Amino acid sequence: MNFPSRLVEEAVAEVSKLPGIGKKTALRLVLHLLKQESYVTELLSGALLKARLNVRSCADCHCLSDEEKCTICINPRRDSQTLCVVEDTRDILAIENTGQYFGKYHVLGGVISPMERIGPDKLKIDSLLEKIEKNKDIREVILALSPTLEGDTTAFYITKKLRAYPLKISTIARGIPFGGELEYMDEITLGRSITTRTLFDPKED
Repeated sequence: MNFPSRLVEEAVAEVSKLPGIGKKTALRLVLHLLKQESYVTELLSGALLKARLNVRSCADCHCLSDEEKCTICINPRRDSQTLCVVEDTRDILAIENTGQYFGKYHVLGGVISPMERIGPDKLKIDSLLEKIEKNKDIREVILALSPTLEGDTTAFYITKKLRAYPLKISTIARGIPFGGELEYMDEITLGRSITTRTLFDPKED
């Protein structure tokens, strides 16, 4: 792709580094911004910079937050007896959009994946166990992990760790196809999977 402007080429190259955006889409976005008033680009760049500098990990659930604790964790109306374990913040957003879950969350920061050299020690599993140990209000842990080999492996590992506690351990219903990612599921299917969750019963040899 030949560019008449070096600055446009540089802008396209940077935008195309974002996930899911190719060179053609990046070019459309850059050209769109160039057609707008300068303050539009300033607002966009300012919002991104502000988020980059100020967004942190919630001290309680590890979700992204503006403050020490996120708005979900400090909300007194959330059900403190139910804890939903997810892979990352995108899954929380997907579940919240269903309007079917009113408990709290715990973000693992990934799933166990030997191929990518991600073991349990690299996830927020220890902090999950510490949370359950300290918070006696928790009655149910929902393993809302994507139905993939890695997600099932992670769910199995966590379940073994939680057997020492008097908890109900459930998993989202299999209305979600195996190999699917939570963030891409439609709200109706994901919401139904939350409300019709089942007990997690891993089969051991």
